[in-house]
Amino acid sequence: MKKLMLAVLSLFAATSVFAQESVEVTVYNQNFALIKDQRYFDFDKGVNKIEFRDVAALIEPTSVHFISVSSPASCNILEQNYEYDLVNAGKLLFKYIDKQIKVVTKEGDVYEGTLLSYDESQLVIQTKDGLAMVARPDNIKQIAFDKLPEGLITKPTLIWLIDSKKQGRELTEVSYLTGGMNWNCEYVTVLDKDDKSLDLDGWVSINNNCGATYKGAKIKLIAGEVKRAGAARAPRSDMLMMKEEVAGNAPQFEEKSFFEYHMYTLQRLATIKNNQNKQISLINSTGVPVKKEFIFDPSKGKYSWWYYSDKDETLKENARVEMEVVNSKANNLGMPLPQGKVKVYKKDADGSLQFIGEDAIEHTPKDEKIRLYIGDAFDVVGERTRKDFKSEYRTAHESFEIVLRNHKDQDVEVRVVEKLWRYTSWEIAASSANYEKKDASTIEYVVKVPKNGEAKVTYTAKYWW
Repeated sequence: MKKLMLAVLSLFAATSVFAQESVEVTVYNQNFALIKDQRYFDFDKGVNKIEFRDVAALIEPTSVHFISVSSPASCNILEQNYEYDLVNAGKLLFKYIDKQIKVVTKEGDVYEGTLLSYDESQLVIQTKDGLAMVARPDNIKQIAFDKLPEGLITKPTLIWLIDSKKQGRELTEVSYLTGGMNWNCEYVTVLDKDDKSLDLDGWVSINNNCGATYKGAKIKLIAGEVKRAGAARAPRSDMLMMKEEVAGNAPQFEEKSFFEYHMYTLQRLATIKNNQNKQISLINSTGVPVKKEFIFDPSKGKYSWWYYSDKDETLKENARVEMEVVNSKANNLGMPLPQGKVKVYKKDADGSLQFIGEDAIEHTPKDEKIRLYIGDAFDVVGERTRKDFKSEYRTAHESFEIVLRNHKDQDVEVRVVEKLWRYTSWEIAASSANYEKKDASTIEYVVKVPKNGEAKVTYTAKYWW
């Protein structure tokens, strides 16, 4: 069946379609897009049948809006249809039962007559010489049909019946929502040798699986969670990868606030092909100050389930390595950054770039902090042990010892995070070092640990209820 050669001789078009005037694609990071497509059509005075082809296969038909840009008052829409019964070999044969066809075999035999029936193995044709059974598919070279049957189309098509008050060419605009189109942001950063600054490149990836190609489109991206009543359809996984770069460091996207979201408008036209992942540069920043921190916080680590147990256990973990960046103009940033993954690289002693970690950020407004957890420190280890617990009438005392060991050849500073969630009211009854109360259940120590040495912090918390 797949080897059939279909010869479609003619296709009726009620109204001529002229060159596309313009198209705008607004992509949301929730797997849907808004398409605004302007085209010219010739109208006769009276009722016209307008066929609008090359629309997305995943279009939401109820979202379609048609207007005449040239003269809105002259066009009255009587009816709107979305036709998606696409032609294939099986549908053609079904539509041509009791109709005339012509079959040519690989041996050159020609059978011309009325198609009576068909299945996977043969065609039954009433010819002028009698019934003929033609084996298929391997024996058939070509099947010819007079025309495309009514109701079958080659591409998804929007069709309108429009009552026009005048004759002439009109510029029309069709807007619709479609699933199968998404975008996300990916960031690549390179740390300097001292871990004091980084270079940041942001890439927008637009994934188009909606079933249509948009040539020379004006592209806009919306960052934020737009409320939708139903879930969008998931895109297919078969896609062609394409990366688009432009020389120079001039920003390609203009960012503006839009309602309660942020809009990023590409400052040039671009083509989005169907089944394509297009990458376009969003931001290029160099010399961005960064603060690297070692953090010992067992409540977030692999023993987090053990953290609040009543046992006098020792929790041992390597310190977390986190980086903090302030998204400000003073730090060579300052653009609201869309959510996305952040990959971190650093050059080794040979000058080769090495991957050192990855994290994800949420939508981050300007002047907000970005914190990345990129891995665990190999040479900085912490241990937390509950040393004592005493309970009396409506009070309790709990004592902890935190030991930090540094196996590096330079001093380090470790931020120790302690959670006190056992009872509703508490205070630190005794402490070996200064601490800061961060919130209703958290205190933090900043501990300097000498090279190839260790440091210790102890404290006792009093609870009452």
